[in-house]
Amino acid sequence: MFTKHEPRFALTILLVLAFFIPTFFTPSLAAAGDGSLSSPYSVSQAIANQDSTVKTVSGYVTGQPTSANTVVTSGYANDYAIALADSSSETNNAKMVYVQIPSSFRSEFGLKTNPSLKGKKITVTGTLSAYFTHPGLKDVSAMFSGNDSPEPETPGVGSYYDSASGKSGLALKNALHQIIDDHSEISYSNVWDALRKTDEDPNNTNNVILLYTGRSQGKTMNGSGVNDWNREHVWAKSHGDFGTTLGPGTDLHHLRPTDVSVNSTRNNLDFDNGGSEHSEAIGNYYDSDSWEPRDSFKGDVARMLFYMAVRYEGDAGEVDLELNNQVNNGTAPYHGKLTVLLEWNEQDPVDAFERNRNEIIYNEYQHNRNPFIDHPEWASAIWQ
Repeated sequence: MFTKHEPRFALTILLVLAFFIPTFFTPSLAAAGDGSLSSPYSVSQAIANQDSTVKTVSGYVTGQPTSANTVVTSGYANDYAIALADSSSETNNAKMVYVQIPSSFRSEFGLKTNPSLKGKKITVTGTLSAYFTHPGLKDVSAMFSGNDSPEPETPGVGSYYDSASGKSGLALKNALHQIIDDHSEISYSNVWDALRKTDEDPNNTNNVILLYTGRSQGKTMNGSGVNDWNREHVWAKSHGDFGTTLGPGTDLHHLRPTDVSVNSTRNNLDFDNGGSEHSEAIGNYYDSDSWEPRDSFKGDVARMLFYMAVRYEGDAGEVDLELNNQVNNGTAPYHGKLTVLLEWNEQDPVDAFERNRNEIIYNEYQHNRNPFIDHPEWASAIWQ
């Protein structure tokens, strides 16, 4: 039997339910972060903060953007872009951020190559800037899947390149020069020990990996013997006639351990496609005026030469090194062939060995970085 207090009791129940039901049934919003590697932005934060700052963003892959209003979810045309959302089932592209994928990450995060990534959570570090005239993330420097552990934040993905943000062409080249200029120099004799660390074989700490051949060889097997390794100047030291002087002659960003006889054959040749295959360095080709490294080193070579052309600009009495589209450059301070190097940069993306090498040189020796390992897309932004 109901009492006169029943309406008051019913009203109380309704108020309690009204308070709790939203908690039970309203979908939770993505957690807010500060945009750091340890506390990434949500996609909604990334959309709301398109301010050209460098931030880390986490979200679910929803497809590939092909225009401001279109995100395809199958039949992907290429590996150049992905869309992220705070929900794996999101279909409203207004709630997505478009990520431009640089060449160094396309093999791992492009949807044409990896269609199973759709619906998976990934984390991306880059510049919050419009892509396809839509809220986006560009100049990406780090990507990892939800199950991976992020690598420690480095200057390459933090403030180190702030003054280069948003620039291109000569303005970008000049900004990068100012950032990497005036590095700590080491002597040519100290290069031996430095290369034992920078080029250490990750699978055998007693060895180094030799450029061009890819051979793993004992760290102490260096010298002038036929099968020893020596110090290869990837930017041939005669191109500008700087020899082994402090600065360009001892810069670890372009010095690599190389088989003595292979180094001798490469000599001071410019880089280009074609020629006869080297009998010892299989996969490398050469003729009278050029050298073509094996595919797995093509990008390494290109990015080392890009670095040298930006680092050495003729100030403070240093040589002014420039890339051109020629071979047979001789003793002129030029190296080629630029169009081919740009192709190699795209063809052979940055790998873990290069990244580790960059970190060691930055942290332990020269205290400057190779920008084209951190941002390989900057090569085309400067020279194309």
